[in-house]
Amino acid sequence: MGLTKTDTYSTEIIELSGIIKALGHPARMAIVSYLANTPNCITNDIVEELPLSQATVSQHLRELRNVDLIKGDIEGTSVCYCLNTEKLNKVISYFSEIMKVTDKFKCC
Repeated sequence: MGLTKTDTYSTEIIELSGIIKALGHPARMAIVSYLANTPNCITNDIVEELPLSQATVSQHLRELRNVDLIKGDIEGTSVCYCLNTEKLNKVISYFSEIMKVTDKFKCC
């Protein structure tokens, strides 16, 4: 069986690209920003903050959970969400390293 295009990339790059892709939606960016400022909140808190239905917020939360960017702890009938800072730091480190390299060169 032949290689798929992603087989040539490292596990780290594939993981980071999945996280960045998940962050590519404005609602998900808003959720991440909200969680950064309001740790340990439940879905209804996010629904009250964003102009989206509960079902839509839940779908976006699922996408963020799928790439492990957020964590959720079940508390009774609710899920309490927070950011996975380890994953977020991986993304920040990746772009920081790129900036270190590009700062050395003059751009056209």
